[in-house]
Amino acid sequence: MKYFFILLTSLSITASSIAQSTADSVKTVIMKMFKAMKQSDGLMLQSVFVEQVIFQTIARDNDGNTIVKSEDAAAFIEQVSKAEPNSLDEQISFDGNNEWTGTVKADGPLAIAWTPYRFFYKGKFSHCGVNSFQLVRLKGEWKIQYLIDTRRKTGCGID
Repeated sequence: MKYFFILLTSLSITASSIAQSTADSVKTVIMKMFKAMKQSDGLMLQSVFVEQVIFQTIARDNDGNTIVKSEDAAAFIEQVSKAEPNSLDEQISFDGNNEWTGTVKADGPLAIAWTPYRFFYKGKFSHCGVNSFQLVRLKGEWKIQYLIDTRRKTGCGID
């Protein structure tokens, strides 16, 4: 019986570490995207996406209606590449212990991440919102397949 409990404990610890390493590897890809943006590194940025990545943002039209706008991934990467280094600074939420407050869930080769963020342009607050990522594990690597976000200027904890 003693060996059964030792085995059960070992399996629980192993399962927990596997889940943690999956979440950490998803977080690493997302943090690499933000690092590439901050450094204006288009090649690094492109490396975190699948070839046919989808970008969308939830916005409001002139009448105040909610709309979903699609953005061209190649244009986004080019725009980031041409930005002055350190001018694009997207900061996701961390708690007081520098732990990521976003959510990561995974099932095999599919993962989702939900990350509240604040965006600063040239050191000045621009907007905040939430990013929703869908990632796929291809050839042993997590890649961002789909990114949709919200954007607002109020209710960001900076007002």
